Amino acid sequence: MGLRELPREVKILTAVAFTVAVGFGIQSPAIPVFAGEFGVGSAAVGAVVSAFAFMRLATGLPGGRLVNRFGERTVLTTGMALLAVTSVLAGLSSNYQQLLIFRGLCGVGSALYTVSAMNMLLRVTPASHRGRATGYFQGGYYLGTVTGPALGGGLLGVSPRLPFFVYGVAVTVAGVIATVALARAALVTPPPRVGSAGPGISLARALRSRSYLAALTTNFGLGWAVFGVRVSVLPLYLLVVIKASATWIGVGLAVGAVLQAACLPVAGRVADLWGRRPSLLLGQGLILGCLVMVTAWQTLAVYLAAFALMGLGTAFCTTGGAATVGDVTQGRGGTVVAGYQMTADLGMTVGPLVAGQIAASYSYEVAFLSTGAVVLVGWIMALVMPSRPT
Repeated sequence: MGLRELPREVKILTAVAFTVAVGFGIQSPAIPVFAGEFGVGSAAVGAVVSAFAFMRLATGLPGGRLVNRFGERTVLTTGMALLAVTSVLAGLSSNYQQLLIFRGLCGVGSALYTVSAMNMLLRVTPASHRGRATGYFQGGYYLGTVTGPALGGGLLGVSPRLPFFVYGVAVTVAGVIATVALARAALVTPPPRVGSAGPGISLARALRSRSYLAALTTNFGLGWAVFGVRVSVLPLYLLVVIKASATWIGVGLAVGAVLQAACLPVAGRVADLWGRRPSLLLGQGLILGCLVMVTAWQTLAVYLAAFALMGLGTAFCTTGGAATVGDVTQGRGGTVVAGYQMTADLGMTVGPLVAGQIAASYSYEVAFLSTGAVVLVGWIMALVMPSRPT
């Protein structure tokens, strides 16, 4: 099944995900340059980036509760409006403190958008096609993350404020289109009554499901290994141990990102036809394999091959994990979806700090093996999860 055969809402959400990701990528190269213009040091510049991530993590569960109470469409529109307004305000910042505050509020908007969009995606798609729908949705997002920085670099040459304005306009247009086009979204399950907690499964109940726990541990391991260690500790390993040019850092990241985006539709189909458990086992197995490779063979070729395997493994894990969450919630459960997404954010926050400290105190090899141990926990949880959601 191709994208054209999936529900119309999946195509709209995929296009919106691409737009949001492009805008986020456009801002990425501008943030350190713009923050530096206020005369602050590297730690303060890093705080601007961390403020976004921290507020995303802190408001994920409240965002899920809002989805349960007011519905996906209302929260999605609110989140995208907040993203657009705070982005423009960040571009208009006259001092560092304003930039820090508005970037934090951008993180709130991102949390609201992400939770509501994923929850709607799971609700408009039948269980038999959730893996494929997730694959296309995430593929649109990753394609945007690859495209955005290239566009942002060109805008940065005009003004470091311009990327923020462009992002604000792009998200506004996408938000209006999404609000209108999704007004009559065909939800697979009945929508919750406005003003009530809704019929969706609670987070406490979901945490008693072995399937949901497998999805959580898998996503935490992804955040730790892929979204954290891959972009922090692995590049340092390339420079310090392999002693290769810094140019290969970008090459490795690009190889992984391209293969991940290309494989997502295939991985989604595997999750639907083979089942969620095989997808999670295969994906985490590939990630474990690449960590063993870089530990055992310290060469540039192995380094690049590891990035390729990590990209492929991530595609299978993300589609299988999201589809599993959809099965557990039966398309309903804002806090359950939020909890799933927050585990990746938590892993991305903790992983680089712990692995970096282990690398500094012991060695890069020990850091990679400890990262592999985190991923292995998710693999074991997937191995013992039932073939059908519980």
